[in-house]
Amino acid sequence: MDITKRRLTVLGSTGSIGTQTLDVAERLGFTVTALTANRNVKLLEEQARRLSPEAVAMADESAAHDLRLRLADTDVKVLSGEGGVIECARLATDIVESSLVGVAGLRPTMAAIEEGHRRIALANKETLVCSGHLFTDAIERYGCELLPVDSEHSAIFQSLMAGKPREVRRILLTASGGPFLNMSLEDMGGVTPQMALRHPNWSMGAKVTIDSSTMMNKGLEVIEAMHLFSVPPERIKVVVHPQSVLHSAVEFADSSVIAQMGVADMRLPIQLALTYPDRVTSPVGELDLAKVGTLTFLEPDLRRFRCLAIALAVAGRRDAAPVVMNAANEVAVGMFLRGEIRYLDIPGVLEGALEALGERPAGSIEEVLERDAETREFLLKDR
Repeated sequence: MDITKRRLTVLGSTGSIGTQTLDVAERLGFTVTALTANRNVKLLEEQARRLSPEAVAMADESAAHDLRLRLADTDVKVLSGEGGVIECARLATDIVESSLVGVAGLRPTMAAIEEGHRRIALANKETLVCSGHLFTDAIERYGCELLPVDSEHSAIFQSLMAGKPREVRRILLTASGGPFLNMSLEDMGGVTPQMALRHPNWSMGAKVTIDSSTMMNKGLEVIEAMHLFSVPPERIKVVVHPQSVLHSAVEFADSSVIAQMGVADMRLPIQLALTYPDRVTSPVGELDLAKVGTLTFLEPDLRRFRCLAIALAVAGRRDAAPVVMNAANEVAVGMFLRGEIRYLDIPGVLEGALEALGERPAGSIEEVLERDAETREFLLKDR
């Protein structure tokens, strides 16, 4: 299909990934079918007026009422609540990008898959972390195509093209190490939210930036990679690469390592997820290796980055542990940002929740959502 004739729906269009996706899509000449957001009325109104989608949805009911009034002079259909987001996900389109935040993305993403024979560009970690086998099974059942948007998983996807699945020895998943890579454990005790929100390489939302600083994001990405590429956790190795130039790699049976490199700009993996199998010119600057000079690679320190150690221990479990860990991490990050706990208290919150709730069943989306809610209630009941 001609790239310029592709139709795109973006679930979560007002977030960091969503806005960058629309930047890429507009430049490529895509038709936008539908957009959804949580409560950012002003930005979704601006997007709707600029792109003229068939429909938009606000998960927040009061925000949807406001948006409906604002767009009354247009032909854009305004929907509300989770049902409205799901209706947008089901509209006829070629690509659905899921960049919703948290478990709120589970039902809409599954709804998009169930419409069948479309591409799912996935930027919602929780979909695979909390219920990966459910979604990968559905992708196959409904004849959909699943492409990753995360820079690391996009790099793995591209590197895998160099060989056959049976030839893969292991995946090398890179991590920047965040802002505290070289900070002592003692000094990490004094980390403030303002310090943790200053990422050295990437521009991301607050929660993802904190996850990068604790390396929890890399633990979540290990679990994602398991499901995306059908590789057990013991064949995924995390490698710290502070320059964020080599985005990840694959080692094959003959010991060849194939990697993807590029500048640290999310528009690169986003664009590939939209245009694959074609590559087209992008607005991203060229990678100047001579200017970069040196690339370094380190083993992650699991003593200082306990969240990564917890995630690696949970990876591969089929009970509620991944769901509980994910929900507990979201709660803990929120508590840290509000000044209710210290930075080094975050892994302890995860461990407490896992001990109490991790062995419960989570074999359906309904059970996943129940475990998520139970975890949040367990952690917040006395606050």
